Amino acid sequence: MLDSHARAAQPLAADLFAPLRRASPDTAFVVAQIGQSLDGRVATVSGDSRYINGPAALDHLHRLRAHVEAVVVGAETILADDPQLTVRRVAGVSPARVVIDPHGRTGAARKWLAEDGVRRLVVTAEGVAAPDGAECLALPCDQGRIAPAALVAALFARGFRRILVEGGPRTIAAFIEARCLDRLHALVAPVIIGSGRPGFQLPVEPILSRALKPKATPHLLGDGEVLFDCDFSAYRRR
Repeated sequence: MLDSHARAAQPLAADLFAPLRRASPDTAFVVAQIGQSLDGRVATVSGDSRYINGPAALDHLHRLRAHVEAVVVGAETILADDPQLTVRRVAGVSPARVVIDPHGRTGAARKWLAEDGVRRLVVTAEGVAAPDGAECLALPCDQGRIAPAALVAALFARGFRRILVEGGPRTIAAFIEARCLDRLHALVAPVIIGSGRPGFQLPVEPILSRALKPKATPHLLGDGEVLFDCDFSAYRRR
């Protein structure tokens, strides 16, 4: 599946997607993507987030989708944005759509559940039903949260080797905190929002020397946006 995706998509820069193509078939490769403002916001205080990033960043997101086999979002992203999670802006094959919804909050009338031939999975706590049209992936839930490592292992067991974690900020932060990321693509737009929702909602770290410092390579996109390709492999737990 990945080979056909890679051939169909037209990447911005070949080396951005090389880690996905080179990834071992024997383990899951997880990449996350986040789009934010220059001051690290993903939305205003009212929740307005369309669109912080411009067309070039959106194109890149769709190319990322075309290079993976499953795209993962949390229930908050579904409730706030109702995304389609498909490949539309570039040539390519849409990945399976996976929604983390332990308590069944998202309901059935959502775009991600469109019947388009693509697999749709909802990750729930045990005993919570999936909406019609979605496969139910029930996993242990601790204090309202499903462990990222358990989710990655369950998706890999079902044949999903390349996984994109697309949002929202809490979901991405959970994967960073759990050391379940291989790569992070952070797309920064030249806009200053001021007060608003932060891009990364991680535990407080008072000691700078203990801060995460992934190797990062910047790529200039259109309209002054910058993509930081961050290598988290040194922190990855297997």
